[in-house]
Amino acid sequence: MRIIKIFDTTLRDGEQAPGCSMNLQEKIEVAKRLEKLGVDIIEAGFPVSSPGDLEAVKVISSIVKNCTVAALCRCLEKDINAGWEALSNAVSPRIHVFLATSPLHMEYKLKMTEEQVLEQAVSCVKYAKEFCNDIEFSAEDASRSDPKFVCKVFEEVIKAGALTVNFPDTVGYAMPQEFGERIRYVKENTKGIEKVCLSVHCHNDLGLAVANSIAAIVNGADQVECTINGIGERAGNASLEELVMGLKVRGDYINADTKIDTTKIYSVSRLVSQVTGVKIQPNKAIVGENAFAHEAGIHQHGVLTNRQTYEIMTPQSIGIPKGMLFSSNSLVLGKHSGRHAFEERLKELNITIDNETFEKVFEGFKNLTDKKKTVNDRDIEALVMDNTASVPETWKLVHWSVNTGSAACAKGDIRLQNKEGVFSSANAMGDGPLDAIFKAINQIVGKEPELELYDLGAITGGSSSQGETIVKISLNGRRWNGRGVSTDVIESSIKAYLSAINAMEFELK
Repeated sequence: MRIIKIFDTTLRDGEQAPGCSMNLQEKIEVAKRLEKLGVDIIEAGFPVSSPGDLEAVKVISSIVKNCTVAALCRCLEKDINAGWEALSNAVSPRIHVFLATSPLHMEYKLKMTEEQVLEQAVSCVKYAKEFCNDIEFSAEDASRSDPKFVCKVFEEVIKAGALTVNFPDTVGYAMPQEFGERIRYVKENTKGIEKVCLSVHCHNDLGLAVANSIAAIVNGADQVECTINGIGERAGNASLEELVMGLKVRGDYINADTKIDTTKIYSVSRLVSQVTGVKIQPNKAIVGENAFAHEAGIHQHGVLTNRQTYEIMTPQSIGIPKGMLFSSNSLVLGKHSGRHAFEERLKELNITIDNETFEKVFEGFKNLTDKKKTVNDRDIEALVMDNTASVPETWKLVHWSVNTGSAACAKGDIRLQNKEGVFSSANAMGDGPLDAIFKAINQIVGKEPELELYDLGAITGGSSSQGETIVKISLNGRRWNGRGVSTDVIESSIKAYLSAINAMEFELK
């Protein structure tokens, strides 16, 4: 059985999607989880695009040891210089250069001829090779390019030293059979292709990214580029979990597999959803809330008799702990549960944290059990998220209160503590309690970001459920996410807004 390389671009293409931005600490946590998941390559960012991206790639390169770290670069020397600056400390670095090859892109975007594109591609691969042995070249918009020209470009960049050549369906235009035939054509008509890795990068504009990726594998592709939960530009990228489980379940037909530890899929999917603030649709394949739910009577009867009647994989195969299905959220722990039981539950959820963080999470768990009779797995995940993957607290919540009613404007009072230990208080009137309290926070912070998104949901069912709030704020064209959890929905909203404010303050310092 062939082993297909998994090139994960959640931190690069995934983060480019509107509303999917992550701060540095969140990127580091995602990278660590991807490494444990077993991906072969992590594309950590586009270094030349911003100082923040360069720093993120640099930090991730120094942390990740067990897989390759890639940086995306245009076929420009300044991009490659920035890419190598970010990757120079990596154990296994890869410079990933790209240049469009379709007539549409060459004429209207690049304003270059085929000869100029070929010359620039070869020149930049040779230049990148001076810094790094592992070079990947991508022919942007390859699915709408002349296949003969793509083969010619691939031949020349292989001669120049590229070890991976990538055939992207950049705008999700291809049909599966058509895309598979293109990959076979490239395999059969590119000199030297047998010496290198042939990759594909499919977008989901027509909902066919995973289907096209599998068609490519069947026809000889060696590597697939994908993202957790399928996040990415426009309609997203090929979904890692769908692709991996497709190969796992239908290995008999495809004769291919990956090195992914599938039991860690669920926890990584949840993490990416939480740090980006992008919820997973309930009917999403593999990781959606309804993926293993059975409501129809005939389905329930069949599953109770033999799960294989209506399930082609088990919840545990993707890391959903026994006893926990999305539809039931069964009880796990209560106020009398001890440290050992809590630690064991973290292991079952594939959550690894250091001792200091464990103490904070366990303290939060004990506090939560005073408010809730029982604590569910989703509650535990929320507690861990509240104590990891965050930026330093420039502002810390000390006290809040709101006065509101149908016959009067809402008044919000807030008291915050800054990182120097100085306390500040403010109050404001607003159109509702949240508008009032957010205005009061803005007074203390001295900035007035725009609230672009506010989303409030329940982590579990029942009146005692914790409220989970996601906010997105923007200032001068830059955006930040925030997340807050509390059994009080006003408090969860304040925590989320402060989380976004702290991310903003950290990046603008």
